[in-house]
Amino acid sequence: MTAIGIALTVAVLVADLALVEGLSAAFKSSANPLQVVVMRKGSNAELTSLIPITAWNDLKLHPGIQRNGAGDSLASLEIVTVINLPSVENPDGMNLTVRGLRRAGRELRGVNIKEGRWFSEGRREVVVGKSVAKRYPNTQLGKKLRFGAGEWDVVGVMDAGESAIESEIWADFNQIAADYNRQDAASSIRLRAVDQESVPALINSINDDRRLSATAIRETEYYEKQTSAGEPLRLLGIFVCAIMAIGSSFAAMNTMYAAVARRTREIGTLRVLGFSRSEILFSFLLESLLIALLGGIIGWALVLPLNNLTTGVGSLITFSEVSFNFNVGPNSLMAGLIFSASVGIFGGMFPAFQAARKEILTALREI
Repeated sequence: MTAIGIALTVAVLVADLALVEGLSAAFKSSANPLQVVVMRKGSNAELTSLIPITAWNDLKLHPGIQRNGAGDSLASLEIVTVINLPSVENPDGMNLTVRGLRRAGRELRGVNIKEGRWFSEGRREVVVGKSVAKRYPNTQLGKKLRFGAGEWDVVGVMDAGESAIESEIWADFNQIAADYNRQDAASSIRLRAVDQESVPALINSINDDRRLSATAIRETEYYEKQTSAGEPLRLLGIFVCAIMAIGSSFAAMNTMYAAVARRTREIGTLRVLGFSRSEILFSFLLESLLIALLGGIIGWALVLPLNNLTTGVGSLITFSEVSFNFNVGPNSLMAGLIFSASVGIFGGMFPAFQAARKEILTALREI
């Protein structure tokens, strides 16, 4: 029973860590170290940013920006907004990110089509991430979505390698701009630098240009800030586990006190045979540790089925849901094992000291 109690505590901890690790992995895999995100000065998210179209006309000709095979600058002007759609888990609806972009935006991300095709420019068509298609019934291939000024056909499902991009809906920039009356301004501009050495120079040049009134940051840094959505979950999980750990420690302590009471004569016999107090203490402490480690392994078994299970969490920065997979990796498993060992040592320490302090004659007389 003690092992099962510890197992449940470990399961909660490992599941919480797997949740946060999966969210972090989704954002990290979305970023390219050569890419720069340009937003309005003072904005911390694309949703709350406005960049004039004139700024994009200047930036795409900026030195240090990589060009594609056709000689065009890899600079993407993008509009970001949110829509509300019912999901399998939330029938009342959750916010989803809709991104209006052009061909350059697709080139910057290297996303592939899993089903269907890419949307055609000038048409009311959308492509959805595979996580969106999985969790939101209305976004499946061939269906219609209603947002903006009318209906949109779902013509494709994209595969972005388990990144946060799979939580987005993409459409033609001009159609989104027309629907939301944003022909003169966008949300952000993405640029790809020629090489790593060019990234700091490009960022400094944009930040120092007073005409633009814009802030440029590395794409990796931008997505790192998005992982703050998982911080409340991590803290809540740790708080719950701390409370459960106290109960598990007392359960382990109770079990070991009972073991000491049952084995009083055995302890006296071991002392007569020449075993020292420290060896008695170590044997009971080891027993408590093994019980706790057994609980840790059972906890592992309970959590492993969650690996790669798709879930979602709302972000207070983007005001939309991000879909990702639980990532039950070595780090979370090792944390669970260390946690269970700590509970076992703490729970067995006092009973082990009690066993080691027993006098030989007193122990042999006890029944």
